[in-house]
Amino acid sequence: MVDWLLLWGATQAVGVLAYPILQDLAKEGAKDFAKDFFKDSLKHVVLREKDPRNIAAGKAIKEFLQLVQQELKDADVSEEQLQQYTKPLKELLNNKSVKEILGSAFKDDSQVLDTKTLAKTWYQLNLSPLPPEEFDWELVGKLYRKKVKAIIRELPELRAILDSKNLESIQQNTKELAGVSPEFDLRRYQEGLQERYSNLNLDSLDTSIYDYREKLKVWQIFTAQNVRECQEFLPQVYEIPKEHQKRLRESNQLEAEVDPEEWERYKQVYSQQPICSVLDIINDSQNYPYVVILGDPGSGKSTLLQYIALNWARTPLNNVIELPIPLLIELRSYGRDRNSGQCQDFLQFFHNGNVICRLNQHELDERLKAGKVLVMFDGLDEVFDPAQREEVITDIHRFTNDYPNVRVIVTSRIIGYKPQRLRDAQFRHFMLQDLDSEQIQDFLYRWHELTFTDEADKVRKRERLQQAINTSSAIGELAGNPLLLTMMAILNRNQELPRDRPELYNQASRVLLHQWDVEQKLLENPRVDSVAIDYKDKQAMLRQVAYHMQAADKGLAGNLIRGEDLEKILTGYLKSIEVSQARTVARLLIEQLRSRNFILCYLGADSYGFVHRTFLEYFCAYEFVERFGKRGLEGGLTLEELKTEVFGKHWQDESWHEVLRLIAGMIDTSFASEIIDYLIEQKGEAKKFSNLFLAAKCLEEVRTCSVLGTTAIQLLNQLKDLTQYDLNYSYEWWAEEARLVREIRTQAVAAVVTSWKDSPDTLPWLKICALSDDHRDVRQAAVKELARSWKDDPETLPWLKTCALSDDHWDVRQTAVQELARNWKDDPETLPWLKTCALSDEDWAVQKAAVQELARSWKDDPEILPLLKTHALSSDNPEVRIAAVEELARGWRDDPEILPLLKTRAFSDDNPDMRHTVVRELVRGWKDDPDTLPWLKTKTHALSGDHWAVRFTALQELARGWKDDPETLPILKSCALSDDIPDVRRVALQALTFVWKNDPRTLSILKSRALSDDHWDVRYVALQELARGWKDDLEMLLILKSHALSDDDWRVRYMVVRELAEGWKNEPWMFEFLCNISANDPFERKEDREDNPRQLALEIIIKQYPNHPQTLSLLRDRAENDPDEKVREFAREKLKQ
Repeated sequence: MVDWLLLWGATQAVGVLAYPILQDLAKEGAKDFAKDFFKDSLKHVVLREKDPRNIAAGKAIKEFLQLVQQELKDADVSEEQLQQYTKPLKELLNNKSVKEILGSAFKDDSQVLDTKTLAKTWYQLNLSPLPPEEFDWELVGKLYRKKVKAIIRELPELRAILDSKNLESIQQNTKELAGVSPEFDLRRYQEGLQERYSNLNLDSLDTSIYDYREKLKVWQIFTAQNVRECQEFLPQVYEIPKEHQKRLRESNQLEAEVDPEEWERYKQVYSQQPICSVLDIINDSQNYPYVVILGDPGSGKSTLLQYIALNWARTPLNNVIELPIPLLIELRSYGRDRNSGQCQDFLQFFHNGNVICRLNQHELDERLKAGKVLVMFDGLDEVFDPAQREEVITDIHRFTNDYPNVRVIVTSRIIGYKPQRLRDAQFRHFMLQDLDSEQIQDFLYRWHELTFTDEADKVRKRERLQQAINTSSAIGELAGNPLLLTMMAILNRNQELPRDRPELYNQASRVLLHQWDVEQKLLENPRVDSVAIDYKDKQAMLRQVAYHMQAADKGLAGNLIRGEDLEKILTGYLKSIEVSQARTVARLLIEQLRSRNFILCYLGADSYGFVHRTFLEYFCAYEFVERFGKRGLEGGLTLEELKTEVFGKHWQDESWHEVLRLIAGMIDTSFASEIIDYLIEQKGEAKKFSNLFLAAKCLEEVRTCSVLGTTAIQLLNQLKDLTQYDLNYSYEWWAEEARLVREIRTQAVAAVVTSWKDSPDTLPWLKICALSDDHRDVRQAAVKELARSWKDDPETLPWLKTCALSDDHWDVRQTAVQELARNWKDDPETLPWLKTCALSDEDWAVQKAAVQELARSWKDDPEILPLLKTHALSSDNPEVRIAAVEELARGWRDDPEILPLLKTRAFSDDNPDMRHTVVRELVRGWKDDPDTLPWLKTKTHALSGDHWAVRFTALQELARGWKDDPETLPILKSCALSDDIPDVRRVALQALTFVWKNDPRTLSILKSRALSDDHWDVRYVALQELARGWKDDLEMLLILKSHALSDDDWRVRYMVVRELAEGWKNEPWMFEFLCNISANDPFERKEDREDNPRQLALEIIIKQYPNHPQTLSLLRDRAENDPDEKVREFAREKLKQ
């Protein structure tokens, strides 16, 4: 009798779970078990007693049982509890389909084990429940396949049998190929492409109000987006907001391998990449044979490939017969066919797969070898399973090796994409950019031309939507996404934006939550019963998430939620709607939100945020409105609570303004009126009157303003008064106070125009402001508002021309020229008028504005280039010369005369600002010119005789663009240590620490400058870089403390105290150190705008040590005894709180 246990290597050491099952299997007969196990290869075959397949089947079962046993142990199942799984596992192994699945791992083409069916079978047989969260069937399957490969290697006889089986399969395939094969009919393929892709896909959008079918073709509406190369850096992966970077570093949760300085370097490299049209990349097959196009959901990746395929399909076949045939492969379909065994590679997929028109693989192979095909793989991210996605990437890589002459394009979403493998396969990566303002305008024009017949209605609604995008930052942010822009265009037919933007956000979230759904993922998971979670449920969950965020420490400005809190919120909601296994479903939802959704994004360190702040604001506002609707019930908000607890607490915080505006627009007008009254009553001068400006914005949200009556009149009068606002003491025009006053006056003018544009009194009032107001900033603001809001008024254009030539202030005249050029570009008189201004106006501001506008908007006019050259060489005013040089360098880079002209200006212009500008423009525009680097190096030396601003710029550009040049680092070190000009030493230090932080001499140079430089600005930079980059250096800490106490300059002391308090706030010596500064710093105020280190130290003590027993007495002492009145006043105010 054969000892099967011995042959299988099954001793009692295999474990308490596996051994009894193997014992029973040996007794019951291994041969019968093996027949089911190797079903495909043993039809009508009689097994020998010691057939290697009998041995292999037993060994495989042993490995499978041991893996299940280990997975249960990892889930904290005890030895005693393990034994209760013996009977269920034996029952599972007796299931015929389970045997076939386990045996499938021996197939030569086995890629993945069907663990989903294994898990479903376990549940269908109603076996003992596995640990609900931790048991991982997929991991068991992966490890089992590896064990089977090892078994095959150990049994040579088994390998021989399997090889013969493969030969039979090849023979069978050959016979099948001899039968009916698809043709290679390119005309039918063209028809198939047009039938499949011609109509713009609007399935996910609400088109019930208008039938868009057959009216919008892809080629009519397609907008070629711009791209940036991102070979080294994926922005959405690394662009974590600054506040999150700081928080993660402080809590030691920032991944060790991600260096913040590397982030900065990657971002800089990415931002320096030129922006170009995606079609320029697509059409340049010589330089870009392999391309990956990355983008967000809805960014137009699939539409781009469809547009390329349709261009070929719509062209007569005779005209494209020599052009590459576009093969558009939707990887989601390919992955399904591959998993089902319908195809093994891309050729088979087109031969007999789920494609619009099958093409004979033999002829296709010949075309591919000749390089006469463009292959486009769409949606790598649509292959959801990570292991399968890796296999598809391998298929793509193998494909490029098999057909090296074929052009290949791959598209994928950014999140979850791993670039290394395709980067190694020589693929270049490009990031789709959001639509810019011109592309949005072009899209809206074509959309309305195609979908409207009434001319007046078409123009009115197009301009209304364009205005909403221009004026609402929230809507403008979403408009950069082609899918969301399309949805805006659909909604705009019957909705008024921006007032109706809550409905836009509702529809947008519905589209995103529905289109990239989780239902299929949930239904495929055997742990989860059938569950229905519609988009309304998901919106309700996101409302609760947003509400939780606003109540957190960072509030709305933080846009951050921890993973455990997110899971808790989702689990709680799912339980409230009676979803079973709520925690499991919540985790699956979070997994989908992280990898597939476009509303929440993963930030690292188990933290999440909203991708678009717009959705955070909308869901937060929606939750407050829901609670207000439940006033009088548990969890509801009364009107008084809405005023005081929501508006009262947050009107001073600008990050809340959009939320408060949305609330005002979503509640009844009578309640909104009371809220606006409440805002008007607040004292807002200390907060730049943001209470009044917010009240005006809330007024815009109200549909029926007539019912507001005296509330609206009172608000209007107060805003008009603010146009004359001023401080009760004198100040310089360049001081911070002057900027504050300008900001308030300008904002007041804009608020009146925006909220009362339809009032018959607004235009006359605005004209008076523009013509005769005593303050030039009011006149300037009025000019802008008139030009933009009353463009169609016949009096506006003549009036602007008068203003441009006659206003007393250059700033107002310049603004008038700019507005006229931009808003009346198509007027036949505008171009001649601007040329006259540029050539002969006596005012330099008018000349400068005219030069800039002509260069940017009339570049193709033959008179513009000579005009710019004349001004660059001979204008009497340096501002005009600089403007002309900048426009020439940026707009006429290919003109052979421009580079010599710039070099001449850099050498001979008598204005240092001009020479500084020329250096910057020359380096950035002609970096690859062989003469640029040697020329730039000469400009860094003190012996060059150049102005310090020129040398300063030259050093910056040298470090930025030529860090790998062997002479760059020595030049920077020399300048940092010994240059006579403080600004040159400073910029050299900054470049050293940014690019060469790890150079052994950088630290010593910084210490040297910190200790001995005679200029405060250089010491400031050196000490700041030391504090931020070398925190663990003990000597550096002593240097910082010394300068905090005794540096000659208050600015240096102030900065060092701030850096020490931030970087060493938990050190035991910090409180005493700050007390010493607050009492003894030698600061003496000479100007009102200076910052006192004593006050800074006091502020930090109050914030970090509010409950320290000495804090209150210190505050009282400073309120009475500090020599600086500002510090005494600050301390007294804090004592009152």
